[in-house]
Amino acid sequence: MEDIPIGILVASLSFILGGIFGATAQSTNFCTMGALSDIVFMGNWNRMRAWLLAIAVAVLASQFMQINGIVDLGKSIYLTTNFGWAGAIIGGVLFGFGMTMTGGCGNKTLVRLGAGNLKSLVIFLVLGIFAYMTLRGFIGPARLELEGLTVVDLKEKGFASQGMPELLAGAFGASQQSLRWVVTLIIVLGLLLFCFKDSDFRSSPANITAGLIIGLLVSAGWYLTGVIGQDDFEPTPLASFTFIAPTGDSIQYLMTFTGATINFGIAVVGGVIAGSFIMSRVRGEFRIESFTTADDFVRHIVGATMMGVGGVLSLGCTVGQGITGMSTLALGSLIALLAIIFGGVWGLKYLEEGSVGGALKQIFARG
Repeated sequence: MEDIPIGILVASLSFILGGIFGATAQSTNFCTMGALSDIVFMGNWNRMRAWLLAIAVAVLASQFMQINGIVDLGKSIYLTTNFGWAGAIIGGVLFGFGMTMTGGCGNKTLVRLGAGNLKSLVIFLVLGIFAYMTLRGFIGPARLELEGLTVVDLKEKGFASQGMPELLAGAFGASQQSLRWVVTLIIVLGLLLFCFKDSDFRSSPANITAGLIIGLLVSAGWYLTGVIGQDDFEPTPLASFTFIAPTGDSIQYLMTFTGATINFGIAVVGGVIAGSFIMSRVRGEFRIESFTTADDFVRHIVGATMMGVGGVLSLGCTVGQGITGMSTLALGSLIALLAIIFGGVWGLKYLEEGSVGGALKQIFARG
């Protein structure tokens, strides 16, 4: 392994991790949008508990590495001192609403693409293009303007990052290390108790397996880029699983292959598609699917656009912020996560009601 360039090694291992993710999501039907739909329309929390279990596992394993000095999560994009609360809220709601229009979030799009869904190919392209437009293209100036008007510089207020342990330590003058343990244990134990107190979930091996594997994969991503990928000359940027910006990067990589460099995110995107393809073939679930009506096509295009723009504004998707970001204990990730859930419920109510305003009124009326 010492003779393999570090970039190639990281990309190869990232592809394998992505393959495991894709195979797991395909075989267990792991999907956050589906989890919200199950709750809203059927009152079933099993798939949501699988997602929450993944968060608990990712937080525990990632914080263990942070506390023991194995990985410095402070180098991640989630723990900067630039606290983009508005982007997290607006982007999160946009992404959550958009994923209901397309019938799945970023990772589900890749999983379905691998399993033969041609709708997901269109979503992949539109989502990736609008993500890149928001990140570095035509929509970029508007994003930068929003950030300039709303981002809070926590460094000016005496905080080292937007991590919840750091914020609490700075506010109360307590030990940051002690608070890190406290916050970690409260989140992990609370989520585990909520997940496993339910007998239906305890008797659902697929959902338990999905939560455990996805959570561990997020932690493995931190280890891969933060430990294996560290090189004196070409260090790999610290990263783990997220699917919006990497989808845009993947499209650009495919178009400019000879002058481009593969990174963790691009390799993971390819791995998820490949893993899902292999698993769907093995299980006999590979099916070529396409749009049924013009309205179906338009709805998916609109949803993919919202996901691309919203995912970049919020710095991630249901996995990127909901699991990976949460594993860093970043306050911005918690806000984005809640905004995505709200947007998702709003979108589902819209599909039921047929009115954006009516769906919003119904949510607040029940609240």
